[in-house]
Amino acid sequence: MKPLTLSISLLFFVAAAGAQKVNTDSLNLVSKISADQLKLGKLQNQVEPYTRDKTDAAAQAQKSASDNAEIAAKLSSDPQDKSLARRADRAAGNARSDAHKARRAADRLSDLMKDISDLKDKILREQQKLQQYAPSATQPAPPPAAPPARPDTSHPVQ
Repeated sequence: MKPLTLSISLLFFVAAAGAQKVNTDSLNLVSKISADQLKLGKLQNQVEPYTRDKTDAAAQAQKSASDNAEIAAKLSSDPQDKSLARRADRAAGNARSDAHKARRAADRLSDLMKDISDLKDKILREQQKLQQYAPSATQPAPPPAAPPARPDTSHPVQ
């Protein structure tokens, strides 16, 4: 009787330890998902300013390029004008600098959108892992176990 009791209690102990491991794993996943969702929210809050920066930089680059073209056209009609040549050189430098700033702003926005997409994929994968620990909504929970039947120890009446 003692070995049977010992083996049954050992079985319950192992089952409880396994359930504790599952619970710890699921809590770790929930914690990671929450942290990643917070990070995702912060990244999504940056989209609007980055988009505005990209738009502003592109508009400034376009303006600088137009100014450069206008001054270059004036210089072509009077190539001996030194002050006009200096203005054209500065305008070309400004156009080059503003174009570089516009490209950097576009790259930053592109990188931000990629980071957001990657983080959304990571959260989705973590949520799918978490589903392993949660009971399925389509399958009902198993019914509670019935107590074991007691053997009939009564004596028949004669």
